[in-house]
Amino acid sequence: MTTTREIAVPDIGDFESVDVIEVLIVPGDTIRAEDPLVTLESDKATMDVPAPFAGTISEIRVQAGDKVAQGSVLCMVEPANAPATRQTAEPVNNTPEADVSEQGATLQVADQVQPATQQSPQPPLSLPPPVERSGGALPHASPAVRGLARELGMDLSAVRGTGPKGRILKEDVQQHVKAILEQPVETAPEAVASPGIPPPAQIDYSRWGPTETAPLSRIQKLSGPHLQRAWLNIPHVTHHDEADITDLDAFRRSLTSPTENSTVRVTVLTFLVKAVAAGLSRFPRFNAALSPKGESLIYRKFFNVGIAVDTEDGLVVPVIRAVDSKGIMQIASEMDDLANRARGGNLKPDDLQGGCISISNLGGIGGTAFTPIVNAPQVAILGAARSRMAPLWDGEEFRPRLVLPLSVSYDHRVIDGAEAARFTVFIRGLLEDTRRLVL
Repeated sequence: MTTTREIAVPDIGDFESVDVIEVLIVPGDTIRAEDPLVTLESDKATMDVPAPFAGTISEIRVQAGDKVAQGSVLCMVEPANAPATRQTAEPVNNTPEADVSEQGATLQVADQVQPATQQSPQPPLSLPPPVERSGGALPHASPAVRGLARELGMDLSAVRGTGPKGRILKEDVQQHVKAILEQPVETAPEAVASPGIPPPAQIDYSRWGPTETAPLSRIQKLSGPHLQRAWLNIPHVTHHDEADITDLDAFRRSLTSPTENSTVRVTVLTFLVKAVAAGLSRFPRFNAALSPKGESLIYRKFFNVGIAVDTEDGLVVPVIRAVDSKGIMQIASEMDDLANRARGGNLKPDDLQGGCISISNLGGIGGTAFTPIVNAPQVAILGAARSRMAPLWDGEEFRPRLVLPLSVSYDHRVIDGAEAARFTVFIRGLLEDTRRLVL
């Protein structure tokens, strides 16, 4: 008699519950260890729950839209006695097309959905008729094909499968995407707007030339509504200033001298993180959060700083904890680790939680100033633009100095302009005299 085992939700950090946004398996699927089973979503990130062992799916205990917590049972699995290959329980073709890895599928479909620029014009593909499935049955597809459809924002229930018993293959997804892209645009999608705000006008851009529609990345889909709420609900004000970091930069370079054995790279952002943590201690309102009803302030007694990291899918803000108790080299090491894991998509939910203030550093790209959006429930954010050489008067003559532009956006309900100016001047002073960072 075959023994079934439970697969439950692993550690999800401080979240009491998260949403199931997609179930990637159906009963009868044969899975390998690390195959994605379901996708969970919090208000900060999404994560796939991988299979801890190989086997065959016997029962699914959740569905899209459910809320689950750590320890919630997702599915029942009959463990495999031997290493299994990823396939469904139904008969499949023995051709390579019947089994597709996620990476290969993604690369191939990306090539096929690009607008054709060198081929002769062809008539638009027509969309297949809607697929009818009885009893709300899930479409038959391998986890790899489900993952491909998820990355493309595709609803598999609308795709007609051409495999055995209606199984959806990679080619079916590709053809469906091509058919959608080649359909003439009649009206723009219904715009999404907040209550009381008129939606943008619906415009058919294809009237003036060729267009292409691409889905937003997961991070953009998650962060977009959050940024919109922050911009609409928080009365933003931005205070601009400049810091002379000539001496700081010389000190930074000495810490990363080629003669040193350490592989840690110290950047200007490292000093910004340390300086901002000191600013939170000196100006407690910058380390506060407004209560939900807006009637009181919650003062944090810890000093965690979020750093915005640019990834292929969009910005994420991992958090460096207890900055006040760490030195420059330890902060630099943690920053490097978080940035690498962010770009590799390996951040944990806990890495993105608990920030007191955020820093957005565009110095590696350019610009003289900008207005970063406050990352609610935080009440302030520091932006740093590209440093430049500028003539500064030292009391006797103008001297060339390295100047760093600073932009502090803040919630005017919590922080007034005078306090914001004092906070920024304090940060500037720490950057101009790094000895004060250790006091």
